[in-house]
Amino acid sequence: MPFRTIVGHRRLLTLLSRAVARDTLPPALLLAGPAGVGKRRAALAIAEAVNCLKPQQDVVSGFSRTEVSGFSRTDSGSVEFARDACGECPACRRIQRGVHPDVIVIEPGDMGSIKIEQVRDVIDRADYRPFEGRRRVVIIDEADALMPAAQNALLKTLEEPPSASMFVLVSSIPDALLPTVRSRCSRLRFAALSTSEVTEVLRRDHEYSEQDARAVAVDAEGSVGRALHAESADLVEAREGAQRLLEYTARAGDPSRRLDAARDVTGKKSTSVGERDQLAACLRALGSLLRDVSILSAGGDRGLIGNSDLEPQLASLATSFDGKRSASAYAAVDEALAALERNASPKIVADWLVLQL
Repeated sequence: MPFRTIVGHRRLLTLLSRAVARDTLPPALLLAGPAGVGKRRAALAIAEAVNCLKPQQDVVSGFSRTEVSGFSRTDSGSVEFARDACGECPACRRIQRGVHPDVIVIEPGDMGSIKIEQVRDVIDRADYRPFEGRRRVVIIDEADALMPAAQNALLKTLEEPPSASMFVLVSSIPDALLPTVRSRCSRLRFAALSTSEVTEVLRRDHEYSEQDARAVAVDAEGSVGRALHAESADLVEAREGAQRLLEYTARAGDPSRRLDAARDVTGKKSTSVGERDQLAACLRALGSLLRDVSILSAGGDRGLIGNSDLEPQLASLATSFDGKRSASAYAAVDEALAALERNASPKIVADWLVLQL
C-alpha cells in the first residue's frame, strides 16, 4: 500500500515521503488520530517506502518549508511524493501479506492488551541488523493497549533506537500512553476523513454502490472503520427519510401536517431500540444535509458538500433554508440527538424536532 493509494492526509503523506527520500525519518513516530482513518495503512506505507526494491522517485519543487517535530513540512496544494513504494516488488508484496522479516506488527491479543513479553521480543530482534531490508520497521498498532510495564520496557529503545530500526506507534487514544513514551516520539496528527474521501474508499476497496457508500459515509464521522461496521441498508433508509423530512418541512407550515412527517422517521421499526437507533441515524443524516444546504445558501465552496450526489435537490432547499433557518435547524438536530442519548422517547423527540425545522 504505497502512499499514493491512501485516501486523504495528503500533507502528512507528502511530509513522510520527503523524509523517507532524505533519510531523515525520526526513529520513533506516533501516528495519532481518530480510529479508522488510515493510520495503520500509513505506517505500512512507511515500511514499504523504506524497504521497496524499486522505489519511485518524483521531483518536488517550489515549496516553502517549516520545521515541525523534526520534519520539513511543505506548504503546497500539489500532491507529489518524493519517494514512494512501487507496491509490486517482492518486498512490497511480502509487507502487504504481513510476512516480511523486517516489518514487525504488534497488536493487542485476545485480552485486548499488549503485554511486556511481546515488546521484549521485538526489542531483542531490533538489536540485530535487518535480514534483507534497508531498515527494520516495528509497528505497534493500537499502542494505547500497551500495558504500563510494556511501555516502560520500550523507553530505552525509543530514546536510543538501534541505527537500522525504527518504531511506529499507532493510536487513536494517544493520551493513554505514558508521558515518557509520548515525549520520545515525533507525533503526527491524522484528522478525520471527509465524507467524499470515506465514500471513495468504500467504493474503491469494498465494492459499495455510490448510494450505499454515500449514505454510510455521511454517518461515519470521517472514519472508514466506523463505516464498515455500519448497517448500509438502514443508513440508506435514514438518509432518504432525512431528505423527505427536510423537503416536507420546507413547504409545510401546518403543525399537524408536520407531525405526520415525524411518523415517517419513527414508525418503521417494531422495537423501541430499533426505533431509537434508526431515528438517531436519521438525525445525523439530517444534520449533514442541513450543513450542505447552508453551504449552498451562503454560496460557499461546493467541494465541501458531503452529499454531493443530492446537490440539485439540496440547492432547491437552499431558498427555504436560509443561513439563519438552517443554523437554527442544525442546532435543533443537535438537541434532539442529545435528548435521545438521555433516553427520551423517540416519538416525542421526532415530534418536537419537526416543529423546530
